[in-house]
Amino acid sequence: MATPTETHSRIQFFPISFFAMVMGLTGLTIGWEKAQHILDLDLGITPWLVGFSSTLFLVLAFLYATKLALHRAFVVKELRHPVKLNFFPAISISLLLLAIAFLPLAPSVSRVLWTAGASLHLLFTLYVVSVWIHHDHFQVHHMNPAWFIPAVGNVLVPVAGVPLGHPEVSWFFFSVGMLFWLILMTIIFYRVLFHQPIEERLMPTLFILIAPPAVGFIAYLRLVQDLDGFGHALYYSALFLTLLLFTQAPRFLRLGFFLSWWAYSFPLAAFSIANMLMFDQTGSAFFRYLGIGMLTMLTGIVAVLLVNTLKAVTKRKICSPDH
Repeated sequence: MATPTETHSRIQFFPISFFAMVMGLTGLTIGWEKAQHILDLDLGITPWLVGFSSTLFLVLAFLYATKLALHRAFVVKELRHPVKLNFFPAISISLLLLAIAFLPLAPSVSRVLWTAGASLHLLFTLYVVSVWIHHDHFQVHHMNPAWFIPAVGNVLVPVAGVPLGHPEVSWFFFSVGMLFWLILMTIIFYRVLFHQPIEERLMPTLFILIAPPAVGFIAYLRLVQDLDGFGHALYYSALFLTLLLFTQAPRFLRLGFFLSWWAYSFPLAAFSIANMLMFDQTGSAFFRYLGIGMLTMLTGIVAVLLVNTLKAVTKRKICSPDH
């Protein structure tokens, strides 16, 4: 049993990247909400999934707030880290995803979560971009797909924002997200092609490349209510990136477990939902089967991630100085 001193020391190393778990689990929740809709089923699992995701967010928020209260210097250190910095917007993204998940269950709760998430994400985006502009220690090898996280959150805003009656605010966030997606995509490919490979523990973050076009497609359909040429371009960009990463499966399967494995979850959830929306728009059974197949695979992946994360926590491989 951990002593108070051991618990105290572990809290100071509690990583901000833990919030990627909420992104993955809430993405899975939204995926199953959509799957039940297109299959005309009610499995009764939505409230349980929403409750589990919400509880996890509250637990992680409490633990990180404890770290902030007791070890403020360690939080500041993460805010200045070229990689960890980009995981802080995972907090606001989690709020936005929970707002989407709560939308069919409790619109009033969804509105509160969306308002908090959008406001906080704007602040995080302004802060992170300011750090990018005025840094004095970043190098090209610090660049990795985790830098997409602030941009992905912006394109999420319309998914709940439009149904809640905020189309112009939604267009603002969508535009910001698309702007930074194009900028960061160019930089990440420059880094991958012409500099040293991404280190092993961050390799799973390559799956984050799927998220901007997949989430962008979902948000764009909310905004325009129709599938046009730009919508097709976003969907097929996500499809290509998914195929590209799946061809690298042997490399990913050889990796040891890191908390960064959670980067597999949310992008695959977004692509699964994008396929189900394509089915809604086109009526093609191909997209329905692909979406349900991806969601089924994702469910298995999330189960593996939960088990491995629990094992890593109990063996003290996470929340340690060398993590």
